Amino acid sequence: MKRRSYTERAETCKNELAKKLFRLLDKKQSNLALSADVTTCEKLLSLADQLGPEICVLKTHIDIIEDFTPALTQQLRKLADKHQFLIFEDRKFADIGNTVKLQYQKGVYHIADWADIINAHSLPGPGIVTGLAEVGLPKQRGLLLLAEMSSANNFFTPDYTEKTVRLAEQFPDFVMGFITQHKLSEQANWINMTPGVQFAAKGDAHGQQYIEPETAILEHQTDIIIVGRGIIQASDPVAEARKYREAGWKAHRS
Repeated sequence: MKRRSYTERAETCKNELAKKLFRLLDKKQSNLALSADVTTCEKLLSLADQLGPEICVLKTHIDIIEDFTPALTQQLRKLADKHQFLIFEDRKFADIGNTVKLQYQKGVYHIADWADIINAHSLPGPGIVTGLAEVGLPKQRGLLLLAEMSSANNFFTPDYTEKTVRLAEQFPDFVMGFITQHKLSEQANWINMTPGVQFAAKGDAHGQQYIEPETAILEHQTDIIIVGRGIIQASDPVAEARKYREAGWKAHRS
């Protein structure tokens, strides 16, 4: 059965950012997200500028930046506009609704002001979604729920994953999809983003388990591959990003 195009799937979404992302995938012919786990402003901005044309999403961990200033996120937003990618802050919120609302909106990082996408654990229940939505919905942001992870011996069970999908279904105006290793639903509106993707499928010393782009897209039927060290540790990150982009797009078109 032929897959729907990303643009066709955009029409099924209630979240405005999900519509924008699906259309962006087709426009750029890229389903590659870059996990930019670097610790300085200069390195993050350099990667965003050099690799921006190849990616649909830039995933950040803003709290590992050692020389953070608010100017960093302002410059990231300019680069996102220049190269047409979305910014995903991988914050993994996991507290009660009122607390995550403050973490999202306040503090040092003011995440809601610059990050298009955030993510959260479903463990606290519906309150975590409603708390984040109070801040994010007026700004047309989107939320991904963590349904599966790529680390070995994690505690995500099939029952927990299923309950996470059910939680998402209660809030389709704000939840745009999942962090997952597999397609989780036949509903076309959900975006499935898969971390732990690398050409040389192996692991690391801390339990990370890698799969190849074709496995993620073709076998597991996910939508966006998230690649980090496979690109940023390469001798030529731009050329390597282009290889991942081409592999991910070829798999989608197959």
